[in-house]
Amino acid sequence: MDLRLPGLRGPRRPRRIVSAVAAVVVLAGAGTWTAVASDDDTPAVHRADRVMAVDGVRLDTSYFTSGTAGRRPAVLLGHGFGGSKDDVRQQAEDLARDGYAVLTWSARGFGKSTGKIGLNDPKGEVADVSRLIDWLAKQPQVQLDRSGDPRVGVAGASYGGAISLLAAGYDDRVDAIAPAITYWNLADALFPDGVFKKLWAGIFFNTGGGAARFEPALAAMYERVAESGTPDTAARELLEARSPSAVADRIKVPTLLLQGQTDSLFTLAQSDAAEKAIRANGAPVDVDWIAGGHDGGDLEGDRVQSRVRSWFDRYLKDDKAADTGPAFRVTRTGGVDSTDGAARLRGASADTYPGLENGERAFTLTGRREEQSFTNPPGASPPAVSALPGLGGGGLSQLSSLGVGVSLDFPGQYASFDSAPVTDDLRVTGSPTVTVHVRSTSDTAVLFAKVYDVSGSGGQVLPSQLVTPVRVEGAKTGKDVTITLPAVDHKVQDGHRLRLVLASTDLGYASPMTPATYTVSMKGALKVPTAPAVTTAAAPLPSWVWWLPLTGAAIALALLLTARRRTAGPAPDPALAEVPLQITDLSKKYANGDRYSVRDLSFRVEKGQVLGLLGPNGAGKTTTLRMLMGLITPDGGEIRVFGHAVRPGAPVLSRVGSFVEGAGFLPHLSGRENLELYWRATGRPAEDAHLEEALEIAGLGDALARAVRTYSQGMRQRLAIAQAMLGLPDLLILDEPTNGLDPPQIREMREVMIRYAADGRTVIVSSHLLSEVEQSCTHLVVMDRGRLVQAGPVAEIVGSGDTLLVGTAAPVEEPVVEKIAALPGVASAVPVDEGLLVRLGADGSAQRLVAELVRLDVPVQAVGPHRRLEDAFLTLIGGSA
Repeated sequence: MDLRLPGLRGPRRPRRIVSAVAAVVVLAGAGTWTAVASDDDTPAVHRADRVMAVDGVRLDTSYFTSGTAGRRPAVLLGHGFGGSKDDVRQQAEDLARDGYAVLTWSARGFGKSTGKIGLNDPKGEVADVSRLIDWLAKQPQVQLDRSGDPRVGVAGASYGGAISLLAAGYDDRVDAIAPAITYWNLADALFPDGVFKKLWAGIFFNTGGGAARFEPALAAMYERVAESGTPDTAARELLEARSPSAVADRIKVPTLLLQGQTDSLFTLAQSDAAEKAIRANGAPVDVDWIAGGHDGGDLEGDRVQSRVRSWFDRYLKDDKAADTGPAFRVTRTGGVDSTDGAARLRGASADTYPGLENGERAFTLTGRREEQSFTNPPGASPPAVSALPGLGGGGLSQLSSLGVGVSLDFPGQYASFDSAPVTDDLRVTGSPTVTVHVRSTSDTAVLFAKVYDVSGSGGQVLPSQLVTPVRVEGAKTGKDVTITLPAVDHKVQDGHRLRLVLASTDLGYASPMTPATYTVSMKGALKVPTAPAVTTAAAPLPSWVWWLPLTGAAIALALLLTARRRTAGPAPDPALAEVPLQITDLSKKYANGDRYSVRDLSFRVEKGQVLGLLGPNGAGKTTTLRMLMGLITPDGGEIRVFGHAVRPGAPVLSRVGSFVEGAGFLPHLSGRENLELYWRATGRPAEDAHLEEALEIAGLGDALARAVRTYSQGMRQRLAIAQAMLGLPDLLILDEPTNGLDPPQIREMREVMIRYAADGRTVIVSSHLLSEVEQSCTHLVVMDRGRLVQAGPVAEIVGSGDTLLVGTAAPVEEPVVEKIAALPGVASAVPVDEGLLVRLGADGSAQRLVAELVRLDVPVQAVGPHRRLEDAFLTLIGGSA
């Protein structure tokens, strides 16, 4: 029977691994275990544990079935390296309930299975899979395509993912596969560009129980390479023979490739190579870049398993209605939920896989000097730090997507080249490339290339903590080298710069032990892939929009009916009758939360102020605004608006307008019609809307007569602000009003806020764009971890502080900057265009600093206080943004 796929019909090839007579013998059975169903509608799962003798090795297996009698497709589930069949038991039970016969097993050398670890040796672990397929073909529950040929899929992660690819290449009976976070070429993964990935290789062999637990050839290979620090040809050939790439032309089945973005072991380039090869064979291939990987992060277990199930429904059950998802999907991390600290994940997709070099943009890079020299220290120590293999459970690599840098480069051991600030948000999707000229005092140079995202304040983040090792032979005479940097999906914000760093060491890799000096210069622009066809899914139109008129009427009726039954709240405070907002000792802790989202918060806002509410993700800003609007109830403390206590349904809330998390509009109606509909739903008189005044402030002009579906994002935002202004509320609350806007639109939004407050009204705005807050706000409240850090006028917060701008007649060389940073009383020193930004410590003084600068022959021209809001903000929260 053929594969039932267009373009793949035709006779099957003979199987390349032929089962010997009685190759599989059931040595022992542990009976049948029945999973108790969670409810009456969930079928029980039956599990049979068996130990099978396969070519002299004992394999510990479990067989899962559910439901009524009858044949169904089968699935083999492989486990990760160092694990066992028990690791995939839950997934096996779920697939069994969904109508599959599922077989799990512990690979050779793991769990209760015997044998030596062969790293998926075609004559060992791969042959075992074919024997297990032989066994499945004899089971009465398993659907057959022909005698001895079951309908079967293979799935697994890491080690189990590789076995699924290899099984498809060696056994024609495999009908579909879903490998996750795995390798295509194991030699490329552990010896990239001929550089030994020593930490991951060491973890690999130690997790397996030591070299003695491996096949002798593998043990000898590891000991040889680990001792020399340099992989040889025999080592590469040994690992390549155990890689799916060795049978690239034989894998011709539907393949769902799930690869991790936070993965310095098996990078996105591995799945890219697999996609190209399998698609060239004519098979359907979908690619999914998940948030997590071997370095930690969110592995998106529920979503991934759901997609794998749909994949098998389509290609094993032949369910053409099964939604297998887009051809390409990438999970993007967008900050942290302020309520529970969890990373916000959102998918982006494209109809075709874009590859790693799609939609390239060129960025010119320059350094402090055109040609830069740095050293490879004796013994390659101390090493730079990028990824931290073995500590993946902490999700350190995912921190980069949240704007937190954990990498480290040592002065004198790297060269760096920067781009100009990007003029709008840049989404890097794929592998940047760059050509550099390398010269060395040694014949061979080993460099580690990486591209940082550098903020305006100088803080740098290494996307996914990934580096590219580069071995340059014949470097003494100089050589041009084109470097393919790690594939990432990362957003670079407007105003940030790209920084190429070429380092001589890295903690995860073996470097030459002999000291050398490397000299590098740029030979071309940095080419950055943007994959423009990959688009983030638009947030669905909020369902409440469609029911807005009915909801508004219901709320009005409920307020009317309950007005007389309300218990009396706190009496108004006459002393605060003219104060727009006073918050006193406010606290909130969500159910099941392990910490307070807001704790003992107090501040006051006066008329005519534009107050910026600032804080890093998770600071409690949104929770505070929700309590202010009466959407949630505080656990303690008090909020008063114009002297009245705020509670759900409080009449004083009619004096508050708000824009929080975007507004939903009926797309077929015009902007004016949407606003009129909204106001009617409130039940208030039409003349109280002050519609024309609100529209004049918002500045929408002729666009009001057009359907909202024709609006740009900026126009939708302004319409939402106009909606919040209806009734000209005395207090206007805006949560991230500039999200998704380009620079001209942001400037227009700034003018809208200033115009609104000009007549004595008050605006509170929460935003992460510090430069905009500095230009539009008169006052600030800075929060961190739910608590107040500082409150006051912008000028006072920005002007106070300990940062000095030292103007110099010429740029200060890097070694001198390092000496200044190490001076007593100096917390940090950063070179800028005008000279140096020096932050003083608690025991520092400007007088002592100037004396030291003169001693160091720094050409000082001027010294004065200097601090932007961004500097002040990072100082106040301790750099935790």
